[in-house]
Amino acid sequence: LLGTAVVFAGCADVLPAFSEEPTAPATELTAPAVEMTTEQLTEEVLAVPTESLPPETTEPPRKCPLPLDDWRLQLVNREHPVENTAIPEMRAIRRGMQVDSRCYDDLVQMMSDCKAAGYAPLICSAYRDLDYQTKLFGYKVKSLQAEGMTEDEAYAVAQTVVAIPGTSEHHLGLAVDIVDQSYQELNEFQEQTEVQQWLLEHCWEYGFILRYPNGKSDITGIIYEPWHYRYVGKEVADEIRSSGLCLEEYLAQFQP
Repeated sequence: LLGTAVVFAGCADVLPAFSEEPTAPATELTAPAVEMTTEQLTEEVLAVPTESLPPETTEPPRKCPLPLDDWRLQLVNREHPVENTAIPEMRAIRRGMQVDSRCYDDLVQMMSDCKAAGYAPLICSAYRDLDYQTKLFGYKVKSLQAEGMTEDEAYAVAQTVVAIPGTSEHHLGLAVDIVDQSYQELNEFQEQTEVQQWLLEHCWEYGFILRYPNGKSDITGIIYEPWHYRYVGKEVADEIRSSGLCLEEYLAQFQP
């Protein structure tokens, strides 16, 4: 028949007149769905060789080499002010300065070895009582106000440089400020002196750490102080050195 369209059953396409007769559409082959029972799925899982599975690793919780209430680990900062105002047994070091007698021998040995290496370390600050710290803090606030800061601004900046009375590690008698005799300014250039280079490499051997390291001010609340050393004992000092943590971070590992 001319001029008519032929529609093939099962096909929605309309063919124009005079077209060749189309071949039948290819039949799609669909694989039958295979349903597995719970028992078969379990057998499939059990059939995987155990040696191909990654081993389970459960690390035991870290333990501090010292009891957390040990005197060497006492944390002092704005959140942890000194609660016990009792003065520990002190030993004199120079010019009326004193330290806790329990860290005295290690401190003296560290200073002696630094000098034997050819350097000239000088302790410029050690134990401070509350009254002395109050004077230091007040002086810093006033000096900042003299530079043009308001009282509130000066107070906020001062507490990052001089600890608020009652929150200073110097109250413990376990902290000392050490400088190079050739450069006695307390600023970041102190780290470049030969004394500080030696101390940064060896202080942990005597149980001391750099208490306020660079890049940790947001945690310690104190500016970078490459002169302030704190006694924590040799084992803990070694762990802090190798971990790169500050004291706050180190102790936080062992908190429940």
